[in-house]
Amino acid sequence: MAARIVGLVVALSLCACGSESDASGSGGASGSGGAAGASGSGGACVPSTPTPPAEASGCDGAGRFEVPVDESARGPWPVGARLATIAGLPAEVWYPAQLGSEQCQPKLGYDIREQLPDSEAQKIPDADAPLQECDCYRDLPLDEAHGPYPIVVMVHGTASFRTLSLSLQTHWASRGFVVVAADHPGIRLKHLLSLLIGQPTGETADQVGDVSKMLPEITAASGDLAFLSGHLDTARIGLAGHSAGGGAISGFGDSAQVLISMSSGGTKPGAALASSLLVSGMADGIVKFADTVVPAYDGSPTKKRLVGVTGAGHSLPTDLCTLGADKGGILQIAVDHGVDVPATIVKLAQDGCAAENLAPEDGLAIVRGVTTAALEETLSCSAGATTALSGTQSTYPEVGDFREAL
Repeated sequence: MAARIVGLVVALSLCACGSESDASGSGGASGSGGAAGASGSGGACVPSTPTPPAEASGCDGAGRFEVPVDESARGPWPVGARLATIAGLPAEVWYPAQLGSEQCQPKLGYDIREQLPDSEAQKIPDADAPLQECDCYRDLPLDEAHGPYPIVVMVHGTASFRTLSLSLQTHWASRGFVVVAADHPGIRLKHLLSLLIGQPTGETADQVGDVSKMLPEITAASGDLAFLSGHLDTARIGLAGHSAGGGAISGFGDSAQVLISMSSGGTKPGAALASSLLVSGMADGIVKFADTVVPAYDGSPTKKRLVGVTGAGHSLPTDLCTLGADKGGILQIAVDHGVDVPATIVKLAQDGCAAENLAPEDGLAIVRGVTTAALEETLSCSAGATTALSGTQSTYPEVGDFREAL
């Protein structure tokens, strides 16, 4: 019975990251991050005129705002979010929006129930549906005065979905990247749970095939992505993946200049590949650091770096361990509403969320810093990022193992 209850917790925590709708749908508006700017009479929001950051330049003179030297610090752009269908997959795009356009707009929130099978989603009433709050806003205008913007595609792992690493994805967008993530059929949480509770959807997993189909549609910037047309640096692409997603992106070195594998294995040589980064928790019970990650790093092509985080588990680059706190935690939500989640997912989802593990926010800060530096070094031509990566252990004492071969 205890294992089953923990299973309920895990699936909800995995779910709490994702949704195919914003907080204005069922489940109510996100509780934080409402209107910005000064309030006028009657409580109406009155936008202010923001002071723009200093101008800078990226690769080949691409227009950019100056970003904080600390790569773990959020960038100057407000982040817009748009729903899209890419290669037939439900996807989300986060992007640098016009400065000040977020004022007087509600922040976005993702309803976890859309990542559950229908039979389970209906058990959670609107009032108790946990929302994953996003430091982003639906459909803001793209900052067309800067760019073109490099592209980052994030690929989720097993029993996951497109917003499991939401805070990481919006962080990249705030620093001048267009970030895309899709729900991958067959391996996403909703489909796996449906299968495990005897309601198979018939979907099969092919993340490598998904990415192969997505990349041409993203660079073409048509259809739902037409708002990005003329504003993407299609010669500068980064691919990141967590767990199974890291395995899925490992062979795309002919298409991407940067590959980032998190809680996963290594990368393979490619004509375009300029840099690889492997990030993993050294207490990961799913993908063992010493037995799997280190040998994978050794076998990856240079230029490459390895970051091992002391006390962190498999959930290191995700928002999994921080979800549901405003409602007493995911466990309480699960117990209260009896969501049926098989215990077979428990081990995968729990890994890294225990009290003895590194505090989730500390781990996420490290991941934000090193992944952003790896992206900015190559895709934004930042020499400072190269220096920052070399000093990773000085900046983050929790990094127990750092290696680079340049």
